[in-house]
Amino acid sequence: MTKDQKLTITPDQLAHIGEGTLGYIRKMRSEDVIERFQGTPDLQPGLDLWALFGADGTPILLSDNRTSAFYRAREDNLTPMSVH
Repeated sequence: MTKDQKLTITPDQLAHIGEGTLGYIRKMRSEDVIERFQGTPDLQPGLDLWALFGADGTPILLSDNRTSAFYRAREDNLTPMSVH
């Protein structure tokens, strides 16, 4: 590829980068959890929670403890990455 050529990545290709190797850990408010985690029971508003997602955005774990999210990522052989 020359310096004038551009690398094009489709949204689908981008979604699969890191699949099976990366896990994203993100702090979330309880009010935002229902959108991402289907079937979540009613949660008290205002709680800070930690979520682990696969590289493609698939929800894996919801916890009130950041360390638990990191341990789960490692148990699933994922490299944990923090998302702010």
